[in-house]
Amino acid sequence: MARFLWLRQASVALAAPLSPEDCCAQSMPDASPVKWHLAHTTWFFETFVLERFEPNFQPFDASFRVLFNSYYNGVGAKHPRAQRGLITRPDLAEVLRYREQVDGRMRRLLECSGQREWETIVELGLNHEQQHQELMLTDLKHLLSCNPAWPAYVPARGLAQAVAPVQRPHRWHAHAGGLVEIGHAGDGFCFDNEMPRHKVYLQPFELADRLVTNGEFLAFMQAGGYQDPALWLSEGWDWIGANRVRAPLYWRRPEEDADWQEFTLHGAQTLEPEQPVVHLSYFEADAFARWAQARLPTEAEWEAVAQSLSPEQDVPLPQVAVLHPQVQTGASSLLGGVWQWTRSSYDAYPGFQPAAGAVGEYNGKFMVNQYVLRGGSCATPRGHVRASYRNFFPTAARWQFTGLRLCR
Repeated sequence: MARFLWLRQASVALAAPLSPEDCCAQSMPDASPVKWHLAHTTWFFETFVLERFEPNFQPFDASFRVLFNSYYNGVGAKHPRAQRGLITRPDLAEVLRYREQVDGRMRRLLECSGQREWETIVELGLNHEQQHQELMLTDLKHLLSCNPAWPAYVPARGLAQAVAPVQRPHRWHAHAGGLVEIGHAGDGFCFDNEMPRHKVYLQPFELADRLVTNGEFLAFMQAGGYQDPALWLSEGWDWIGANRVRAPLYWRRPEEDADWQEFTLHGAQTLEPEQPVVHLSYFEADAFARWAQARLPTEAEWEAVAQSLSPEQDVPLPQVAVLHPQVQTGASSLLGGVWQWTRSSYDAYPGFQPAAGAVGEYNGKFMVNQYVLRGGSCATPRGHVRASYRNFFPTAARWQFTGLRLCR
């Protein structure tokens, strides 16, 4: 009960610094308005929990079943994703009333004793809401970046800032390879795409002990990295040409000879060379790795190194209030800084079985035309950062907190 109420309030708290106008706007088809995230996470509990388990169920508003359905074809019709910003009604106040009413009904359900068939789906709903908390921040960041004034979501003052060390060369963790096990193991929640645990054979490899930095990526740019077709996958070369990409997302220079700036959720900041480079597409990450005479790791290689870490004991993970990646080195940089591209296509593990019913659409149907990212980010809720967590995006996606780590 306490966890449910805390997580639900955490989503509302993320919207607290925003105006109703902020919460309604949609900056691109792949992003959603904050208001929609608040409503959809509520829709999940109403549709998959209350509709099935609440006595005498009545929806808060029958039209919400279509308006706030994301991609569950088994539930029924959906409002087009690219038009979520056109949903001006219900307004933000009504969506907050929707959340409050559904939370009250969920609280009564959670207080029930006896058979608790709903536990598994409630647990999924809580983790689903945490995923949307990260999406609220990344989608909002893209929205605010579209304003030429680059307004801040919250001011930088009052947040802990890491002291940047002098940039040093990469050190390499050698792994002997051989037969390893990957996938979720032990107790605790995981998403279905993290299972089943299985064996993978690896050749010997070395994984860099830190993330690639802004300074290193700037050197790639100054060396003509965006102009050298030999570094780019064919589709990536076409993508940077069609979209005139010459720098990571959210980098800009006010004048040709001025210093680079980076847009953050704290507004415009001077580009810090030692901080991890972030908001790269798969194409950019892969091109940099080639330029650095290295490569991206596979997800199995990444997990083989990361699974020996205990997030609670070994890694000082940031809380969600830290809204930009901080300088990390060594083992701690594997988890909780930026999502790290791997060279692995997103596919099912051997023996994977999606859940029955509409909720089975959660992961399985997206296992095509996407690549796997690992490690979590500064915006990932703490409980989600684990060695087996599999994120996935299309190759051109870069509005999430995506960066890279080298392998060889």
